[in-house]
Amino acid sequence: MTITALLNELFPSGHAVTAADGVITGLATTPKGEMAVLGTTDHLAVGVETALALADFVLEIVRDRPGLPILMLVDTQGQRLSKKDELLGINGYLAHLVKCLELARMNGHRLLTLVYAEAVSGGFLSFGLMADEIHALPEARVRVMNLPAMARITKLPLELLQELSGSSPAFAPGVESFFRLGGVQEIWTRPLAEQLNKALDRPPGGDSRREEGLARQGRKLAGPVSRLVTAA
Repeated sequence: MTITALLNELFPSGHAVTAADGVITGLATTPKGEMAVLGTTDHLAVGVETALALADFVLEIVRDRPGLPILMLVDTQGQRLSKKDELLGINGYLAHLVKCLELARMNGHRLLTLVYAEAVSGGFLSFGLMADEIHALPEARVRVMNLPAMARITKLPLELLQELSGSSPAFAPGVESFFRLGGVQEIWTRPLAEQLNKALDRPPGGDSRREEGLARQGRKLAGPVSRLVTAA
């Protein structure tokens, strides 16, 4: 789905959202009022410039539009793997973006995410995964890393990982697996504007991903273990 088609489906009442160099920013109109929109398109690899551009927009919204809900649209192949980004310390830039989003949350901004294409590793972690609610389209592709890369890092045979991915959503890519893990709250079907309005109608809640992962039998130990640690 193109970003133009997605924006038109999400905001039939109109929007002033633009994409430049793969970075999406702007304001849109919903039946619940105005909202801010940011994100990435064209499978953008998130580098230092992207992180700064998104962080600048978040700070602008916090300063000029108190309490405005923020929708993050995710299509990223991950963080940019380049010598330039490593030498500049890309981890610090990604952390800055995360801190800006937390600042927005602390100032009463509702944070929603919609994964509409790819959502991979550090690019996803630096903004979309920071939302209060994370949703995805059925055709979205969510993964921490692909299995060949996982095999290289873990030193486990690729064949074993492929076998595990058949029974464990923690190893299997795809939006259904992330839904079972609790990482995706809902898989949105059309009409998308209606789904967005429902999300805006819900009162803000706490982080329920552990409980949802347990209820969906995709992540069975995170909730019980965290409760034991908290009670210790």
